[in-house]
Amino acid sequence: MQALMMTNYGDIKTSLAFQTVPMPVISPTQVLIKAHASSVNPIDYKILRGDFKAFKKIQFPLGIGRDVSGTVVTVGSAVTDFKVGDAVFSRIDDELVGTISDYAVSEAQHTAHKPQSLSHEVAASIPLAGLTALQALVTTANLQAGEKVLIHAGSGGVGTIAIQLAKSLGAFVATTTSTTNVDLLTSLGADQVIDYKQQDYLQQVNDFDVVFDTLGGQYTLDAFKVIKQGGRVVSVSGEVDDTLARELGLNFIIRKLLSFKARKITQAAAQKKATYRMILMNPNGAQLADLGALYEQTKIWPTIDRSYTFANSIEALAYLAQGRAKGKVVITH
Repeated sequence: MQALMMTNYGDIKTSLAFQTVPMPVISPTQVLIKAHASSVNPIDYKILRGDFKAFKKIQFPLGIGRDVSGTVVTVGSAVTDFKVGDAVFSRIDDELVGTISDYAVSEAQHTAHKPQSLSHEVAASIPLAGLTALQALVTTANLQAGEKVLIHAGSGGVGTIAIQLAKSLGAFVATTTSTTNVDLLTSLGADQVIDYKQQDYLQQVNDFDVVFDTLGGQYTLDAFKVIKQGGRVVSVSGEVDDTLARELGLNFIIRKLLSFKARKITQAAAQKKATYRMILMNPNGAQLADLGALYEQTKIWPTIDRSYTFANSIEALAYLAQGRAKGKVVITH
């Protein structure tokens, strides 16, 4: 089968190549999916350029891509929820990375039935970004109706879903974006859209219950200026907190180093009697099914910036890496 492979650390144009690779062999708990669509995410090009080398080194060549929608062609002997011919979508496990390919392997527990009303293209746009938004706002922040949430970078793949998810929960949603995206985010239901090129968001919001930090750096620290006493800050780009460090199984010395690195955040949280969590999204088929239902009910509308063919997958990643995509960038197979 054909698959887009990372050949070494480097840039998108020189470190990716299409290769003929063997058909995957599945375990009893997995399904083999004929890919009809996939999508790309910032983590794909960040791994390619070596951002996470300190945590885990890659044995090249290695596939790329984590989101897939397609048809089940083989079912593991222990799988009972899926059968050959089922239309499914998944955010596959990192150990199975490689959805920009003819076929992809997914753990059954990370897989969900594709809603009939959604195209494969739309379904492939959901998994990583949707699960990130859900696990940040629902699982971790426990966002409630009537609460106020600030979502940074609202026009991105995660942001466009997070805005709509928060609105479906009954929250007041403020979000930051550039001038060209203000109308888009208003159409998605945001109550307050802050144009960071024209306004200082710190002057526009205060006393919020939750900040969803997708940017990291100073934005993480400044989140504590925005939240109320006892508020919650959830980040996907900030410093690793001790809860996440323990979940990752990091040893005592590394946890101490990370704790020192995050000391300013810890101090800022303590001053507000607030909670701070840095999360890494985990694949979850049941939550993916919940997201699919929200799309079917049109509580979330897909925001797809561009669609590329499988043959043009490298161009899809290069476009995403420019940082100007509105919503998701998908690939059709």
